[in-house]
Amino acid sequence: MELSGKVAIVTGAGRGLGRAYAEALARNGAQVVVNDVDEVVHEVAASIGGRAVIAPVGTAETAQSLVDAAVEEFGRLDVLVTNAGVLRDRVLWKMSDDDFDTVINVHLRGTFTCARAAAVRMREQGTGGSLVLVSSPAGQRGNFGQTNYAAAKAGIAAMARTWALELARSDIAVNAVVPVAATEMTRTIPAFAPLIEESERTGAPLPEWVRRDEGLGTVEDVAGLIVYLASDAAKGVTGQAIGIGGDRLALWSHPAEKQVLLADGGWQADSIAERFGEFEAETYGIPQPVAR
Repeated sequence: MELSGKVAIVTGAGRGLGRAYAEALARNGAQVVVNDVDEVVHEVAASIGGRAVIAPVGTAETAQSLVDAAVEEFGRLDVLVTNAGVLRDRVLWKMSDDDFDTVINVHLRGTFTCARAAAVRMREQGTGGSLVLVSSPAGQRGNFGQTNYAAAKAGIAAMARTWALELARSDIAVNAVVPVAATEMTRTIPAFAPLIEESERTGAPLPEWVRRDEGLGTVEDVAGLIVYLASDAAKGVTGQAIGIGGDRLALWSHPAEKQVLLADGGWQADSIAERFGEFEAETYGIPQPVAR
C-alpha cells in the first residue's frame, strides 16, 4: 500500500510490535520517526532510514519533541501511532500507587500528550491525518492482575471515540487498534508459552487453532492494519476499535445498552432487586485459551 510522502511517528518502536509497525510503514514508503527509551531505537532508525528520539512518553515536552523531529527531519506529520507501554501487573490489594501511576502515565497520559501535539500540527497543516491509538483486549474486557493496564487501555479506546468527533472537521481519523501477537506478554500465558517457544525455535508458524481461534500470530501479522489506517484507503474510517492478530481481523462493538426495563415513576431498591434477574448478565475478563 502506497505511503510515499507521508510522515509517521511510532512510539515504543524499539522492539516488538512497535518496531514491526515502524518497519512496515517504512517498507510502504513512509518516513518514520521512531521513539523508545533506550539506544536500540537508533538501530531501528538506521535500518529504515528514519529519525530516532530517545525519551519516555508521558510529558508534553516529549510529545512536542517527537512532532518537532518529524517536521524538522521530514517537513510534516501525517500519522501518529501511540504504541509505547509498560507493565506493572499486580492484583488490586497488592498494587502500589507507583505501579498504578507508572502504567497510567505511559499508556494513557502518553497517548494523550502525543495525540494532542500531533493534532495541533495536523490541524495547522490543514491536510488531515491519522491517529492510531494502541489499545488491548484487556481494555475491552478486563484482565486479572491488570487494573492499571486495563484502565489505561479502556481509556485509550474512549479517547479514540471522543477525538474522532472532535477532529472530524479537520479530516483527521482516529482509531483504536486492539492487537494480539506473540510478545513477552503473551509468552506468560501457559497455553501459549510452549507454542511460541517451539515456533521461534523451528521457524514453523503457530498452529492453525492459535492463529484462527485465538487470533494470535506474529508481530508482523498485526502491522498490516497499521499500514492500512495510515493510508488514504482508510479515509472515512474513524472512531473504531479494530482487533487484529494471527488470521483474525475483528471490529469491536462499542458499549451500548443491552437491555432496558421501565418502571412508572422510577426505580427503588426493592423494585430493582425484584426485577434485576430479568437481565442477562455480561461476561467479563479475557477468555482463557484452551490448548488443542
